[in-house]
Amino acid sequence: MSEANTPDAAALRKRLYWHSRRGMWELDLLLIPFLEHCYDQLGSDDQAAYRALIEGEDQDLFAWLMRREPPAPEFQRIVTLIQQHAENADNDPHRPI
Repeated sequence: MSEANTPDAAALRKRLYWHSRRGMWELDLLLIPFLEHCYDQLGSDDQAAYRALIEGEDQDLFAWLMRREPPAPEFQRIVTLIQQHAENADNDPHRPI
């Protein structure tokens, strides 16, 4: 069984998905597709940064991801990756044209 298919990995994935669902729909639209399409390909440092990021407050995440405020230095890279994913029109094959 590969590491990505272990029961622990499945539990982590469910926990990440649950924590990526936020109280703000705008955040859901950014975080969930990033989790689904990019998280598994991230390096361990970026995965750890994502896990730490989603522990934050919705207001902070919204301000950072919407470029209203610069993110905390420890989240600069992961915020940029999420923003780049959201701006890429080819990132979701189910996106309406």
